[in-house]
Formats: sequence, structure tokens, C-alpha cells
Amino acid sequence: MRFGLFGTGHWAAQTHGAALDAHPRAELVGVWGRNRDRAAALATRYGVPAYDEVDALIEACEAVAVALPPDVQAEIAVRAATAGRHLLLDKPLALTVADADRVVDAAADSGVASVVFFTARYQPEVAGFVAAAAAAGGWQTANVIRFASIFQPGSPYAQSPWRRERGALWDIGPHALAILLPVLGRVTRVAAGDGPGGLVHLLLTHDGGATSSVSLTLDAPPAAVAAEFTFYGDNGVETLPSGGASSATAFGVAIDQLLAEVDAGTRDHRCDVRFGREVVSVLAAAETARAQGTVIDLPVR
Repeated sequence: MRFGLFGTGHWAAQTHGAALDAHPRAELVGVWGRNRDRAAALATRYGVPAYDEVDALIEACEAVAVALPPDVQAEIAVRAATAGRHLLLDKPLALTVADADRVVDAAADSGVASVVFFTARYQPEVAGFVAAAAAAGGWQTANVIRFASIFQPGSPYAQSPWRRERGALWDIGPHALAILLPVLGRVTRVAAGDGPGGLVHLLLTHDGGATSSVSLTLDAPPAAVAAEFTFYGDNGVETLPSGGASSATAFGVAIDQLLAEVDAGTRDHRCDVRFGREVVSVLAAAETARAQGTVIDLPVR
């Protein structure tokens, strides 16, 4: 399948581009980026042309892989889906529910396959745990801590404008929700508050009454970096294993799964744009809850 790569940053080069270049059933046919010099450099690295126009690269490919800020991604995804191109997108799907809805509607109207890349969900150890925990049921609560430290000198994400503006809620919050939702169910109620050092705390209620708490930051002291997911329920206490696969290897699995959707003609991937939209709805509710100091009930959709 011919893929167009949209994005030129570290994640586009080291994860999307590397995985597409290595995949036996993917052909990287071009690169587009907002910075033409960086697009040209990345295209040269992979031996493909750099495109000046979004729609020209969409026309040249059968599927798009997008590694761009979420608001830019949403617009390109709509244009690609409308043109009948399959979607391999990154998290979060968009920065507003309205934009996420546009992507979902465009994909549904054109019938294209879609996969949203929540890294851990494509790592075998994590995927196996999530499937087993969801099947077991009986969970009463979960606790998540994701403390990253990405603004240190030398970090490839230190100068990312959208991450600095939107913070941990929108950058690593999707990773937490991608694990919690399939195990505990849809979020029905959200409370949120802030702490020092860019901390944001979420208290979530899920379908059936289970609850979860989530604490996130992108600016933790380096000595305090942590990633913990713990579930408590009828069968005891279970902790999410670490995913051993690299991000590029995990992205290769995402490519496999998109191709499987296309081959089978199905449109029910567990992390498709509809799931991406569900994650965005929780993030948007949390943003409102923390700004207004209130609790937000999510409508049934």
C-alpha cells in the first residue's frame, strides 16, 4: 500500500517514517511538512519526493500516516478520508470534539479504514494485558501515574509548541485513556484539577460505576519520572506490564492492523477514529472541568 507521510519532526522521522520504510507491505511515496527544508531532508533520508501541497501527496497515495499537531492532523485527515485514503493517525485525534467529529464523519462517509496510534496498545505485552483484563471484568477502580520530563535540554520534544500549550492532559492523557477505557468502560463523569509543575489530576467515573484516578505531567523532575497503571477489583490487584517494543516496532504493528482492516473490508478496529473521538471527548470534558472547577457529565453517544 502506498503511504504518504505528513510531518517532519522527531516522531515522524524516527517512528512513522522508520516503520513505513521497513514494512514489507508499505511503500512510502512522499513526505509533506509545514517546513519545506525539513520535508526535503526527511524525504531525501528515505529516498522519496517531498511534496509542497497537501492534496498532491494525498493524490499520490492510498493511505496517509500523520505525525503532526492534532489540530493540523484533523484537517489533513478530513481531506484524505474525503479523497478515499485510509487513515493511520496519531493521538490525540484532534483538539476539539467538533474536529474529531469531522474526521469520524469523513471516514464513515467514504468507508475508509482508520487506525489511531496509541503506542502501548500496539505493544504485545500491553495489548495482551488489556484484552485479558477487559475479558475478566470485575474491576472497581484503577490508578494511573504518568510523569514525563520532556522539556529538559536535548529532548526532541522540548520545543514542541502544542505540547507546551496543551500540556500533559492532551499529550499523555490519551495514552492513559487508551488503557483505561477498554478495561473499565466508557467515561460518564469527569472531575479535574491542577497541581504544581504542570500536574493535572483526573477523577473519572465509568459505565457500571467503576472509577479511576489519573495524574499526569510533562515537566516532572527527572528523578520523578514514572509510569504506573494499577487495577483493583474482584480478582485482586493487577499492574500493567511495560511494553518492550520500540515505538517504530509498535507502529509497524499498527500498519499491519490497518492493512488487515483493508484486506478484510471491515471497519471495526478497536482504536479507530471513533475510539479516538471518544478519547478526545474525555480530554475536552477534563479541560472544561479544570477550568470551571466543576464536574462534567458526558452525554451518551
